[in-house]
Amino acid sequence: MNFTWSYSALKDYVNCPKQYHEVKVLKRFSKLPTEQMLYGTEVHKALEDYVRDDVPLAKNYERFQPVLDILLEIPGERYPEYEMGLDRNKKACAFDDENRWVRGIVDLLIVDNDRAFIIDYKTGSNKYPDPKQLKLMALMTFEHFPEVKYIKAGLLFVMHNSFMHEEYAREQMPQIWSAFTGDLQRLQLSYTNDVWMANPTPLCGWCPVRSCEYHKDR
Repeated sequence: MNFTWSYSALKDYVNCPKQYHEVKVLKRFSKLPTEQMLYGTEVHKALEDYVRDDVPLAKNYERFQPVLDILLEIPGERYPEYEMGLDRNKKACAFDDENRWVRGIVDLLIVDNDRAFIIDYKTGSNKYPDPKQLKLMALMTFEHFPEVKYIKAGLLFVMHNSFMHEEYAREQMPQIWSAFTGDLQRLQLSYTNDVWMANPTPLCGWCPVRSCEYHKDR
């Protein structure tokens, strides 16, 4: 069975296949946004508006302005909240293309001739940074911008004023894709065999799948 995915969807599957199945496939339950998620959405919108349209930051977000101003000094064409998709041949397609295989949104993409910069804003903890999202966005950027040969990408933890960065070259694309191979193979097997095992963790108290044997109230 063919499926579509995104970084967040694949991460949900890895965290718990059963929750993924109930929420993403059967749609019997839905995730309610937490206070942290709502705050993150609000911050992302404020940063996007400042970078795209020079909208002044609200007073409680003004502390983010110095680092945003540094980003605005990077030369090149800016693409805030840029939507991209890839088809099953891993070729560029529209974000909402009905034949898409994977899609994603870059918080800030800057393209300067054969070089590009990818920034992903994070409002959570910087303790366990996950670069896989950057890798996927880089792969999409290489396909959508054939002139780009090198990419600098980073997770910007705005609450901690810290930055985790990686660099990629176009010739590394097969190696970068290998970071997703195992998880995608497991996901394909779950669809093929219709097997979705629960993965009990301390996060079960936040899970919306109340029918799961491991569900517990917080």
